[in-house]
Amino acid sequence: MRSEIRDLSNPYHDDKVSAACAIFGMIDRSGQCVSGDSVITAITNMHERGNGLGGGFAIYGLYPGYEACYAFHILYMNPDSREAMEEHLRRRFRLVMGEEIPTRPTRGVVNPPLLWRYFLTVNTKLSPGYGEDDYVVDQVMEINRERTGAFVISSGKNMGVFKGVGFPEQIAEFFRLDDYAGYLWTAHARFPTNTTGWWGGAHPFDILDCTVVHNGEISSYGINRRYLEMYGYECTMETDTEVLAYAIDLLVRRHGLPIEIAATVLAPPLWSEIEQEDAEAARLHTLLRQVYPSLLMNGPFAIIVGRTGEMMGLTDRIRLRPMIAAAKGPVLYLSSEEAAIHLVCPDIQNTWTPLGGEPVIGRVMPGATFTSAGEVEHVSADAEVATR
Repeated sequence: MRSEIRDLSNPYHDDKVSAACAIFGMIDRSGQCVSGDSVITAITNMHERGNGLGGGFAIYGLYPGYEACYAFHILYMNPDSREAMEEHLRRRFRLVMGEEIPTRPTRGVVNPPLLWRYFLTVNTKLSPGYGEDDYVVDQVMEINRERTGAFVISSGKNMGVFKGVGFPEQIAEFFRLDDYAGYLWTAHARFPTNTTGWWGGAHPFDILDCTVVHNGEISSYGINRRYLEMYGYECTMETDTEVLAYAIDLLVRRHGLPIEIAATVLAPPLWSEIEQEDAEAARLHTLLRQVYPSLLMNGPFAIIVGRTGEMMGLTDRIRLRPMIAAAKGPVLYLSSEEAAIHLVCPDIQNTWTPLGGEPVIGRVMPGATFTSAGEVEHVSADAEVATR
């Protein structure tokens, strides 16, 4: 029996069984789109934290000319389902353009599914009574639930998720990520905790423009999932991280909470800590725990969240998974390991370790200037407020 368990947890029969994922994120707060070379280098440096059963990237700002379109990345586990899917998309959306996602043969990436992307706009006549984003979410849930052999793995505007079975450096090579530029990149090397490794189950997880990469385990997955199902979210990717993306979408987009408050819902202060807070903070945190008890995320986790114009890092309340933050000029980095940051930015001047449950947030601020250590030096009238 022990040998069977060993085979299941380490199908490659190498000299170690890793039990940790790697996550990395970078945002240029000036909004400049840059190549992902440094992100690919950083996640590759943490190779031993994965095992080849999942890797992936999210990129923001990569589709100039299609900014107004929802970009659906669809993986076809059954290639024969593509024709029916495209007919379905034409009935439910205006199909502006569709094409196979460019890839190249890559050693270590075996039997990939058929991968296409579609740029879509919403026909308001088909979505009376509610917003375009809600309509798109409903369509994604329906496709992933009912369309045999096809899954939407990315559905936001001017952003895209590229993921699959392999080490992240292999996935980057396979998807030709050297052809893209973005102002925000996140990356993941996956060690599947309780689920099999498959293309849809790799990270990042996405709904609309919200993406999540995650190191750890969500032990509250059952109650989180049941709560989100009441709001129409359906977990079909067979991995616990999926609830995080949907929870953030619900809290921030649908309920209108600032992402700082959403972070407090996911990783709230302990009751013993709330008792020691001033009256205003204690009232807020008590209220959030009473309103959203089923969205508290139990278990060890460190996550990087990407959304249009902002990136957030967050760990569980007692910090059972590592996260390091660093900044130089307009660029903010988040990483599982500090060594990966120093590798891609040797002269980094400002690094820190966030406390458990303390969000680190970087936002695009057009026109803002920064010190070499990454602090905001001047904010012009058209720049958004920075939060850290």
